[in-house]
Amino acid sequence: MKPQIALLLTLSLTSAALAQDQSAPPAPRVATKYPVGPAVSRVDIYGLYSYIHPVNSDINNQKYLPINPGAVAGISGFFTPHFGLQAEGSFFPHGPNDCIYGAQAGPVARIQKGRFVPFVHLLGGAAKVGGPVFQPCSWGYGVTAGLGMDYILPYFNDHLAIRPIQADYDYSHVDYGPLITPADVSGGLGVINAYKLSAGMVLRLGNMTPPPPVVLTCSTQPASGFVGDPFTVTASPDNLDPRKPATYTWSTTGGQIAGTGTSAPVTTKGIAPGTYNVTAHVTQGVKPYQSATCTSSFAVRDYDPPTLTCSASPSSVISGMPSTITSVGNSPQNRALSYSFAATAGQLSGSGASMSLDTSGLPPTTINVTCNVVDDLGKSATATTFVTVTALPAVPPVPQPLGLCSVTFERDHKRPNRVDNESKACLDDIALSLQRQADAHLAIVGNHAPEESDRNAAERADNVRLYLTREKGIDPARIDIYTGTGGARSVENILLPAGATLPTTGHTPLDLTTVKHEAPAAKVTRRKR
Repeated sequence: MKPQIALLLTLSLTSAALAQDQSAPPAPRVATKYPVGPAVSRVDIYGLYSYIHPVNSDINNQKYLPINPGAVAGISGFFTPHFGLQAEGSFFPHGPNDCIYGAQAGPVARIQKGRFVPFVHLLGGAAKVGGPVFQPCSWGYGVTAGLGMDYILPYFNDHLAIRPIQADYDYSHVDYGPLITPADVSGGLGVINAYKLSAGMVLRLGNMTPPPPVVLTCSTQPASGFVGDPFTVTASPDNLDPRKPATYTWSTTGGQIAGTGTSAPVTTKGIAPGTYNVTAHVTQGVKPYQSATCTSSFAVRDYDPPTLTCSASPSSVISGMPSTITSVGNSPQNRALSYSFAATAGQLSGSGASMSLDTSGLPPTTINVTCNVVDDLGKSATATTFVTVTALPAVPPVPQPLGLCSVTFERDHKRPNRVDNESKACLDDIALSLQRQADAHLAIVGNHAPEESDRNAAERADNVRLYLTREKGIDPARIDIYTGTGGARSVENILLPAGATLPTTGHTPLDLTTVKHEAPAAKVTRRKR
């Protein structure tokens, strides 16, 4: 088989494997520093079809010729995911040079990227090579250096791989004995420089891929709170080995934390407001990927003080009147509240958020009332209101009846009810007083002697009324007529300012419809002055 055909066959198998791999759903990716995809094998056993081509190599101008077919077989053992030792044998038994064999070992290095595994190796050891003419297959030494690439097939649990190419430089050194004459074709020194191309299959055994590293995430509930509130921190691990116990440790920069499992309570009593961190650590062994740490934070803030408003109703009172003082407090965190009050004057009484302010006996002043509220943590607030106290209003004096001049009827016994000219001066003064005090009334009280009847008193009072209304123009509605108990032949005239009342004792209202005059009232003629 020609090497070109072998390489084409290997490349075809690789392409088919790639197509199959791409049609399969992608494997989930894990964010680790280790290879993603198939496991990293511990031992690789490979068998390859090979072609070797000497270059500028001859004995006595007799060149070494290429050999095809051949075979390469080897085993690689890795002590880390990237480095190991390799032992390889090469077999070319039926070439023009009779034979080329190799048995070598040396270091190998690889880098696995998904399903692709490029590698390099450097081998050294024994070489058994036949000469280009009649030199027998003889042992010498050789060195091989090269590189290649494997593609891991997505079958058989990733235990098989295709090696589409392995390209090596081979150096062989074999001493066939002395070359006696130029025509001697059995001796000479065989120094061979050749390139070797190989392709084939790889059996992958073992697993060097470390497990994914342990991952730990933390969260705090609640994320913020007040001083004294409890907090709970929870650690969520991933990639732990369920067959092994895990150890958790906790620490915090504020408060106290206690816990040996995946959650731990934090107490914050007495700490200052601020932001604090909690750190969790989990471990299942001494290897770096067997432990993880996470950090979460929580915020602690102080309780807000209460707020307060204070009001007085009414805010202005007359001395002696009460005012109600009302406080309205509010705690943002609904703490229990207590109220107190103080005033610069007056007396406060009551309980709770409302008080009554007594202003009895106070002169005109402004009272400063202070309202206070305090919560169960001792945080307080103060507000102020004012109550204006005014003096009692002055009580105006009660208008009193004012006695005016009286009219006597003692001078004319023949006409005992007649208003004579001498009474004019008195009645004129009365009319003048009524004109000056337009809102005043006049009470006319007629009296009679013991030997007379009430008719005399009534007729006398009515005669005075008639004089004032007819002669002086006084409004009759402003005049009230009474009969009295004076016991004399007279008429009393009493001025009633607005708001004044006539005592009822001894004064009987007179119904004018009942007054009958015995004779026409005498016309009063004015005296010329």
